Amino acid sequence: MDPASLATAMVGAQMSQVQTAIAAKMMRMNANSAASVVQLIDAAQKTMQSLANVAIGVGQNVNITA
Repeated sequence: MDPASLATAMVGAQMSQVQTAIAAKMMRMNANSAASVVQLIDAAQKTMQSLANVAIGVGQNVNITA
């Protein structure tokens, strides 16, 4: 093999490693994002369940001005 072919093969291998690392990072980010969405939905459901027992009209006349 000539040196140019070896150099091309090495550069190709390095680029492949970089692309694999980037893909793995993106997969972890997507997994973390999905987990965050699940936690948010779960928290919203728990909040709605706790508010289900509140009497009708509660919170309608709340003064939020400072």
